[in-house]
Amino acid sequence: MVIPTFDHDVIVVGDVMLDRFVYGSSGRLSPEAPVPVVRKTRETMMAGGAGNVARNIAALGGRPVLFGLAGCDSAGDELARVIGAPARLTRSPDWKTIVKLRVIAQQQQIVRIDDEAPRPATMAEAAGVLEGLAESLPRARALILSDYGKGVLTPEVCARAITMARAAGALCVVDPKGRDYARYAGADFVTPNASELAEVTGLPTGTDAEVETAARALLARVDIGAVIATRSEKGMMLIPRVGEVATSPATAQEVFDVSGAGDTVIATLALALAAGLPVPQAMHLANLAAGIVVAKLGTAVCSFAELDHALHAESGGGGLLRPAAAAQRLREWQAEGLRVGFANGCFDILHAGHVRLLREARRHCDRLIVALNDDASVSRLKGPARPINPLVDRAAVVAGLGAVDAVTWFGEDTPLELILALRPDRLFKGSDYTIDKVVGAREIHAWGGETVLLDLLPGRSTTGIVARAVAGTPEVTR
Repeated sequence: MVIPTFDHDVIVVGDVMLDRFVYGSSGRLSPEAPVPVVRKTRETMMAGGAGNVARNIAALGGRPVLFGLAGCDSAGDELARVIGAPARLTRSPDWKTIVKLRVIAQQQQIVRIDDEAPRPATMAEAAGVLEGLAESLPRARALILSDYGKGVLTPEVCARAITMARAAGALCVVDPKGRDYARYAGADFVTPNASELAEVTGLPTGTDAEVETAARALLARVDIGAVIATRSEKGMMLIPRVGEVATSPATAQEVFDVSGAGDTVIATLALALAAGLPVPQAMHLANLAAGIVVAKLGTAVCSFAELDHALHAESGGGGLLRPAAAAQRLREWQAEGLRVGFANGCFDILHAGHVRLLREARRHCDRLIVALNDDASVSRLKGPARPINPLVDRAAVVAGLGAVDAVTWFGEDTPLELILALRPDRLFKGSDYTIDKVVGAREIHAWGGETVLLDLLPGRSTTGIVARAVAGTPEVTR
């Protein structure tokens, strides 16, 4: 599968909130109560709820327009600021801006504090949310209703928004909440999770057959085109009003934080469906995107580069990140306060010297990216008989080392262009170099980074291994 361009407008209407994250370290319990004492190191703020759906749309290359409610308070000011251009927020003096505060230490969430007073939007507030929607929808390919049950998506708001979307020819996808699905009548898709589907139908949803039965019961009651049930580690299941049931397995390998994963799913689904992909393929991309964000800490998003890499890796690309995806990953790590190192080479036949160098490099940084010369570059440097192993195979081996966090490639004779694009914090090379001979050392010093020369195991080289193999000469035991 090739991911189509997502460069189109998507309207998001729903409950917008401000997500605050306080990060710190914790090494002791409070003498006042059996709770950890967290020493604050940094704080971040971002849009949550429907705002996070908009963030995911933008990260995937779409153009979000966000309609919602915010209060006339400082949190509302901050919310408008972090959303920026996509925001079409109605500010109401009677509405309390929703704030969710999460405290995180050692990559674990310690506590979440919700500051909110949810209630149904008044007629005036609802009119404000809908103002401008009729003008924006004709330019959009999809409408997302992001319902967190906080009161913005009243039955009147849902009905009018869906009616306007149908009149404009825009696809309508709903992330539902509560038991009143009649408010979503006329939508093309609703995406309840298994527990939400069980709540609205009163039926069990543990097995595939039970999910299908519950979804068909919902479709019999409400005029919705199809149900896409999200089922955590079991993936997704499509139950259309007409047609075959389809399933898509989950892809997450390691779960750090599920905050906002549903926002990523519906953003990816809407963009993919609006781009013309069949529903099963759209579900597959949404599963890949969800697998990416749950491996991150906080209310995270999935970028187009990350999604493209995940699809590439799944189709046989191994652990190889495209350079743009590597740059995205590096920036995310640095945004978390992590120090990122960079090493490069051919790594044609991995030997003990390589393993030692990469292990030592990882001791000097929090994350390590290794850049490999592509096959043509290796041939220019080492001769037409090299590489012995193609790029994808070399990347798979290097990516399998515990010291390595990401692998990418470059096609030039030196990695300078890639170093300039990535801007790592540490640059590693063997001690057979001097600092003035290391490509990129001067540039990394200019932005405050450091070049580190690492000791090598004597006598280990790929060229030597290849020569002994050709000659049939065993290596001398050291």
